[in-house]
Amino acid sequence: MKRFKDFKKLEELEKDRENKIVKTSMFGIVGNALLAILKVFIGMKSNSIAILVDAVNNLSDALSSVITIVGTKLAGKEADDKHPFGYGRIEYLSAMVISVIILYVGITSLVEAGKKIFDPVEPSYSLLSVIIVSLSVLVKLAIARYFLKVGGEVKSDSLINAGEDSRLDSIVSLSILISAGLYVMFDISLEAYLGAIISIIIIKSAIDMLSKTISQILGETIDPELEQEVIKTVESFPDVEEASALVLSNYGPNDWNGSIDIGMPESFTAERLDEIIRDIQLEVYYKHQIILTAVGVYPINAQNKHIKTIKEEIKEIILSHQDIDGVHGLYVDQLDKEIRFDLTISLDADDRLIVLEKVVGDIKNHFPDYNIEALPTDVWIR
Repeated sequence: MKRFKDFKKLEELEKDRENKIVKTSMFGIVGNALLAILKVFIGMKSNSIAILVDAVNNLSDALSSVITIVGTKLAGKEADDKHPFGYGRIEYLSAMVISVIILYVGITSLVEAGKKIFDPVEPSYSLLSVIIVSLSVLVKLAIARYFLKVGGEVKSDSLINAGEDSRLDSIVSLSILISAGLYVMFDISLEAYLGAIISIIIIKSAIDMLSKTISQILGETIDPELEQEVIKTVESFPDVEEASALVLSNYGPNDWNGSIDIGMPESFTAERLDEIIRDIQLEVYYKHQIILTAVGVYPINAQNKHIKTIKEEIKEIILSHQDIDGVHGLYVDQLDKEIRFDLTISLDADDRLIVLEKVVGDIKNHFPDYNIEALPTDVWIR
């Protein structure tokens, strides 16, 4: 019964996450749409290209929030035969679409600002326009703070991207305000140039967001903190002597599948191993919301003092090589004269298979009577 309640609790948390994203996005849609309408009005009235560019940017932010809602709803669909790991990555795609929209807005605005540089139009600021731009700074700061806070809580890249963009927009609106002040006091018009600078800032922001999202879709390394937390959870089981080779695949925010290797006493029966593996899978899921689809088991022969000495010597040989990040699954079979282990070889190595060959050759020189069976972890991870 407790396990059932735990599953229900996790489902409720996921539903709550979706509701928070939708609620936050609706706030963004209303706020940005109102700002866009007001800025179009005062931009046209005051002949301000900078304000019009900012208005279009606000309109794109409102559209981005709509895409975030649609993406979140689609990502929440249950897994099916065609997509057994669910639709969570749609959130990454929605974040990518938002980035592309912002990029398009930036490029289009830069073109328009460029035209105004060569064919300038004198702006005409009113008190109303100054008040609205001032209000825009405060509203965009409030939206940014809210989006970044909720985005961080629910781990939504779409909200975080939108929050970063809103924070940037507040700086843009502030620069427009400063430009207006310079024109009113000193009759210096920086309108077109400011519009171009704003556009370039928008383009850079979009490229940064797009790069980050593409990196997530391609697949990134595991967060070291998360890796250590999961390994700590697995090693907390009394019968697990060590845990290593954690591999995680991301299928959306808070949606992880993976595998891990555990070292167990060689005397354990298959029934006992099955019981421990199931407990580990449940514990990791409840504590970290990670589904371990596979738990590999390798024996630990730590009782034999002679074998223990051999293993220490082997580890010393392995770790003496420059491009080795770690070794696990080390087992010495005296009866069949076999030494088995897996290596984590640095991705920066010029040729990782050559590194493997050197390590195996080195161990073979020290233990010529043994057959060496070694694999770099990524050979079987793929």
